[in-house]
Amino acid sequence: MSGEGAGGRAAARSGPRLWSVVGLSVFGSAVSVALVGCFCALIYPILKELRAVRLIGEDGSEEKILGFWSILVLSLLAGCICCVSSWTLTYLDSYQPGMAFPTLLDLTNFSDASGCAFHMGYGVVVLNGVMAMLTVIWSLT
Repeated sequence: MSGEGAGGRAAARSGPRLWSVVGLSVFGSAVSVALVGCFCALIYPILKELRAVRLIGEDGSEEKILGFWSILVLSLLAGCICCVSSWTLTYLDSYQPGMAFPTLLDLTNFSDASGCAFHMGYGVVVLNGVMAMLTVIWSLT
C-alpha cells in the first residue's frame, strides 16, 4: 500500500500522533483481554460447581442443577458473543482507504481485495460462533 496524499507525494506514516494511536490501541487490546480473562476466571468455578451438584427429587430421582436448557442458553450466549466480537473485528479489518464504510448488515456492494462479492471473513465469523457454542456444550456436558 503506498500512502499517496492529495499532492501526489507520499504521506508520512510515522510521527508522534501515529505512535500514540498505536500505543493506545495496544493498551486497549491488552485491557480487553485482561477483562475477559478475569471474567472467565470468576465464572469457571461457579460453572464447575453447578455442573457437579445434583439434587434429589421428591420421588428419589437425581437431577443435575445445570440441565439441558441452561446449557443450551449458556452455549447460545457464548456463541453469540463470540460471533458479534468476531464480526466487529472483521468489519473493522475490512476497511479499504477511499471507500465508505458500509453498514454492518448491508455488505452487498462491498467486496474484498479479490473483487469477489462474498467476503470470506464473515463466513469464518459465523463458523467461529458455531464452534464456540459447540465447545461450551461439549465442556458442560
